[in-house]
This record gives sequence, C-alpha cells and structure tokens, in this order.
Amino acid sequence: MKAFFKAKPKPTIAGLLTEFFGEAQSWRETNDSLEPLIELIRLIRPVKIKNVQRVDLQEIILFLKENYSCREQFFTYLKEILKDKKFNKILADAAILQDVDFIFEVKKRIFAKLLPYQPQKDTLEYILNQVFYLANDGIWINKIPLSQLEELYNLLRFKSIYDSTEPNSVLSELLVSMHLITQRISGRAMETDVIKMVPEYDDLESPFSAFEKELFLIEERIRSSDSHYIAPDDLSYAQLLVLHKQCVEFVDRAFHNSSKYGISLRVNQNLLKIRQQLERLKFLISLLIVGKEKDKKYNGIILALRLIKFNCYKNNVRKFIGESTQLISYEITQHTAKTGEHYITESRKEYYKMFKTALGGGFIVGILCVIKVLLSKADTSFFGHAFLYSMNYAFGFIAIYLLGFTLATKQPAMTASALIKALEEGVIKKGKDSEKYTAFAILFARVFRSQFIAFVGNVIMAFPVSLLGIWLIDYTAHYNIAATKWESLLIDISPIHSPAVFHAAIAGFFLFLSGIISGSVANRDKHNQVYFRITEHPFLKRNLGKAKTLKLAELYEKRGAGIISNFWFGIFMGSTASVGLFLGLNLDIRHITFVSGNLALGLYGANYQVSNSMLFWGIFGIGVIGAINFIVSFSLSLGLAFRSRAISLYELRFVTVSIWNHFKSNPVSFFFPTEKKAKSVVVENYLHVEDRKNS
Repeated sequence: MKAFFKAKPKPTIAGLLTEFFGEAQSWRETNDSLEPLIELIRLIRPVKIKNVQRVDLQEIILFLKENYSCREQFFTYLKEILKDKKFNKILADAAILQDVDFIFEVKKRIFAKLLPYQPQKDTLEYILNQVFYLANDGIWINKIPLSQLEELYNLLRFKSIYDSTEPNSVLSELLVSMHLITQRISGRAMETDVIKMVPEYDDLESPFSAFEKELFLIEERIRSSDSHYIAPDDLSYAQLLVLHKQCVEFVDRAFHNSSKYGISLRVNQNLLKIRQQLERLKFLISLLIVGKEKDKKYNGIILALRLIKFNCYKNNVRKFIGESTQLISYEITQHTAKTGEHYITESRKEYYKMFKTALGGGFIVGILCVIKVLLSKADTSFFGHAFLYSMNYAFGFIAIYLLGFTLATKQPAMTASALIKALEEGVIKKGKDSEKYTAFAILFARVFRSQFIAFVGNVIMAFPVSLLGIWLIDYTAHYNIAATKWESLLIDISPIHSPAVFHAAIAGFFLFLSGIISGSVANRDKHNQVYFRITEHPFLKRNLGKAKTLKLAELYEKRGAGIISNFWFGIFMGSTASVGLFLGLNLDIRHITFVSGNLALGLYGANYQVSNSMLFWGIFGIGVIGAINFIVSFSLSLGLAFRSRAISLYELRFVTVSIWNHFKSNPVSFFFPTEKKAKSVVVENYLHVEDRKNS
C-alpha cells in the first residue's frame, strides 16, 4: 500500500537530457518535437520568480561538458527545430501597440490571454508560444548570467547571425523587420491628426522619410558586402542615429504640444505606437554594429533574449493601459490642477472668502433639498423620478458654479491635482530633503482647512434655508411636505442605522468623476479647437457680430467644461437611487451639504419630536458623511494625479509622515490660517511656478 502511494521522484535536468538525448535518442520519436525543450524549460523556470536574484544554468553546462554524445544530440535537436524559422513578425509587432482603437486593443489582448493566438508552425513565434508561454518568462530569462549564456553558445556551436543574408536567415529576418517598421512609421507620421500636433515641421522635410532612405542604403550595403555588418565609426551609421534622434524629437514635440492643442486618445495611440516602433528600431540598429569579434556572439545572445521578452509581453494589458492613458490623464489633471489652485486658501482674507462662497453654495443646496422632497411627490416611474431629481441637481450645481459659490467636497478632485503639480515641480527629492516635505505638508494643511471651512459654510447655511423653505410651504399651503418622509430622512443620515457610509463613498466617486469630466472636456475642446471654431463661425459672426461671437467663445472657453461637468454630476447624483431600485440594489448618494438640509426637513416633518439618539446620530452622520466624501474623492484624484505624472506611490510614505509631523506641531493650521506669509513663500513658488514643459 505504501509503495502504491509513493511519490514519483522529481525529474532532474541531467535525467531529462539523458532520457531525450542519450543513446536512445528518444527526441526523434516524440509526437511533439517541442516536448523536450518544453520539459527542460519547465525544470529551469523558477517557482517564485520575484524572489530569485539569479537563475543558474551551471548544472546544464557541466552535464553537456561531461557528456559529448548528449551535447551533440542536443545540438542537432536545436538545429532542426530552429532551422529556417521566421521571426520578423515578433520583431516588428510583438509588444508594440497594434491598433489605435483603445477599447479594441484592450479586448484583443484580454482575449489573447485567455485563448492565445497561435501562429503558423514554421515560425519562431510558434515555438516561443509553446515553450515560453508564461507572461513572466521574460523576467527570469534576463536573470541568467551572461557568462553562462556565452558558455552555452560555445558548447552548442551556435552560428553567428552575420553568416548569411539569405531568405529566412537570422540577419535577413532582422533586416525585413526593420524595413517593415520604417515603412509603417513613415505612413503613420504623415497622418493629418499627427501632423497637426507639430506645426513646427510644416515647412521641413519629414525626418521619417529621410531615416527610411538612409536605412535602405545601409541595408543594401549589408546585403551586398561580405561581412554583413557595419562598424561603429561608420559615417552612414552616425547619420542614421542623427535622423533617428530627429524622429524621436518629432514625437516628443507632438506630445509636448498637447498642452497647447490638447490631444485625443486616437492621436495619443498613434504617437505612442510611433514611439514604440522607434525604440524597437534603435535596438535593431544596434545589432547591425560589430566593433570586435566578440560582439557577434554578444549580439546573437541579446537578440535571442529580446525575442523571448517581446513575445512574452505582446499581450500585456496592464502596461498597455498604463502607457495609453498616462498622457491623457496628465492633460486632464493639468486642467484640474489649474482650477484647483483657486480652491486653496492661504490668507485669512481668502479663508473667509471661501466661507462666504460656501454659504452661497449652502443656500442653493437648501433650496434643492426642498425641491427634491416636492419632486418625490410626483406620480411617475423610477426613471421619471431619476430625470426630475437629475435636472434639479444639475441646474442647481450649474447655478452654484456660475455664481461663483462653493460646494463642499467638489474641490478635492481639483486640489489633489494641484498638490501633485507641486510634487512634479520638485517638492519631493527621494525623501532626502526634509524642508521640501515640510513645504508640501503646509500646502496640504491649506487644502484641508479650505475644505473644512467649505464644509462649515455649506452645512450652517443649508440647514436654516431648508428649514425656512419647508416652513414657508407649510405656512402658505398648510402642507407639511416631510410629514410622511421625516423618519427615512433622518435614518438615512445615521451611519449605524443605514448604509450611509457606502452611499457617501458613492457620492465621493461621483465627485471624482465630475473632476475627470471637467478636465476631459477641456482637453477635448482644446484639441478640437472649439474656441477658435466658435470665434470664426461664419453664421455667428454674421448674425451676432464679431464682438459678441468672440465673447461667446471666451465664455465657453472659460465656463464650458465646468458647466458640462456640473451637469453630469447632477445626473449621477439624481439617478443613482432610481437605478439602484431598478436593479434591486441598495444604491444611493449621501453628500454632506444635502444631508444637512435633509436633517432640517426631517426635524420639521417630525414636528421636532425625535429621540436624542436619533438627533445625535443625525448630527454625527453629517460629519462622517463629509469625511467619507472628502476621503474618497481626494484619494481617487490623488491616485490619478500620481499616475499621470509617473510618480511612485511609494512617495506617499514620506508625504504622510511629513503631514502627520506638521499636524502634531501645528494642528490649528489644518482648520484656521496661522502661518506667516513668509513661511509659505516656498509653497507658493511651487504651486504657481510655470509648467516647465511650456518654458
């Protein structure tokens, strides 16, 4: 019985090589010719790749040195499976953006992960798909010491990649892939939307066309010469590098100009693909250079490693999404950063001005609370109520925005980007400059107290306005509109008697989303030249006159993105509950200012006859809901801003410590302006410094 359950001994590398390449030569009889190589790589592959610093091939090297016959059979086996295998598609396509349609590319990559695309069996890509099929195989392969790879290269008598330029040879495949990439780049760089991003090149020869011509001449020389490579000091090679640099500068300039002209996702994808192709060309060009004899061996090894890496990363979804969205998110957060600076108070004058604008916001919200209760009386469907509530919220938020009032928690999505702008300008230098951390902590304190006073202003105004509104209706119409709803109005505020915390988090997410919409619309309008198109609209100029048309364009440029953002914020806030009812889910929103108004309505509806417990949890719930609103919207916005500027989240560790230390030393500054003007000059310099990219 014990013998039956005895574990099968784990195969060793020596045992596997002996089995397939020993005297029996069983590799010739296998149904799948790739089985020996697949099994060998499975034994070499580390179990936990992240914890491995070095992948040692010494066992294989020693075995092959001591077993001549196995080494010869292994050499013959590799020669047969690799003979005439095409791989130009890997070099030209793998790990490079294939489609400029973002959604299509994401879906294609996800599907390819679940059901990998299998190329023809006469290609090297098929072999790599079968042998190195794990996405992280490209990581551990690079942890093999180069000296061991060189030793294996010599033992297995691999030929130089420069031996031949015949069709299907290594060098021929290399040259074909370079030719494919350059042709694709030249065509894509000439597309109208791409050229529009770089008007500086309108009267200049395209660097891509010049690069393609120079590369073609070098390719002709390589194919016709006996050596099949070029020297490092070759003048044509130097010229090629100059042209390549000009192509890179073209793309960099186009990305840089996104701050002037905006950028669409499609143009972003086009430029990103050109950049990736230029990086690939730079690598491939380096393989054409041989300075010393040992470079031939080194280039062959590097080519093999890169082929594996490219093939492993070709369906990487996370990296693709990250690269594709970084610039777009940057442009969006740039807009919100500029807007956010207006929501950060420093002096007492600014602080009290924020309080006054928050009172105005609370006044309008108090009215919206009363109107919403009235709209709830309408006899209509879920979606009828969703429409009515959405319009109530949307036009109310737009009114707050146009009148220059402040809605609490609406600012965190903006102020987070302003904080990151300070980080980008050099506030943090790898945790070594404590003074700059302190400056950032002071800036955060300013942000926090600005939000705090906005909370206070909204809450203390929304409560009495709602109370006055319901009293006036009762006084004039003799109808208490909250008489049947007071209990639900009060219970919904309590964080222990209802999912108020969850609903507050939903509101926080919508606050974040409205900030994204604002930045996205501003970026889109800039890219589509909406301001200029309105200014020069022939119908408007003829009927309104040039002066009024210009004012209309200026008004849209200044307020358009904010109006659209607030409109959609109202839609989100007004339709969430109805959508939840339709889906059978407990979805709703809780915003600090609105729950303050609802508390007033609930108290009046109950004729002030509520228990002390209910009153306590109602008041306490206002603070909890406000905190959740702020934390969720600010955290999401901060994460996006970090991502857009490629700042590591590890920096949060230093930032958090600095903020905590500042709070311990000066807690009052988080609620009231206490710093002297001179003390925050450093912060002001960071916050209002001109964007270096526009200098």
